[in-house]
Amino acid sequence: MFRVISFTYLLRYVAIATTALSIFAYWGAERVLQSDLPIVRLLSVAPWVVLVVILAITTNSTSRPIWKLLKRFNSSLYPDLNGTWEGEITLEGGQKIPARAVIRQNLLEAQIDLHTETSKSSTLETTPVIEAGQFKLYYTYRSTPSNVKWPSYTGSTILDVRNAALKAPNSLELSGYYYTNRKTCGRIILKQTSTKTDVEVSYY
Repeated sequence: MFRVISFTYLLRYVAIATTALSIFAYWGAERVLQSDLPIVRLLSVAPWVVLVVILAITTNSTSRPIWKLLKRFNSSLYPDLNGTWEGEITLEGGQKIPARAVIRQNLLEAQIDLHTETSKSSTLETTPVIEAGQFKLYYTYRSTPSNVKWPSYTGSTILDVRNAALKAPNSLELSGYYYTNRKTCGRIILKQTSTKTDVEVSYY
């Protein structure tokens, strides 16, 4: 299963960063104190460096700037989908209903809250995927209708992640067909309107 950053590479980068930062901290302490420190001091610094690195890559407020920086050097890195999204859902009969969503994503997982005037959907599973250089998002959800007499149902979709317009390279769009256990299907199209995740998007 793929996440935004491969666990294999993540562990390698953490190990390299920990080693480099530990040596740098040891060297810095020697320069500040102007004395030779026992090499064993390096071992006492390493666990704290590991803690700082892990907190940095797993905390949203710090991981997103790191993610943005890495994206500048590696354009093939999976895009940051965090933010507010608006669009529409096209039902089987061709009827279109407005939809809004908030995506909260970090380097390890993604959470999508999708709302329409008649239902609310919560995430069961999301898996970012890169297929032949194309970004995709596998999304499985449980939808709860606003009418309490109607039962909840589950659905799944494979969303293509693409630029909404060539003139706006930072504007993203999600598009894909969905299928539900009620044997219904349709199409979802969402465009990112903001990178903020603390926005209320529910209709009711």
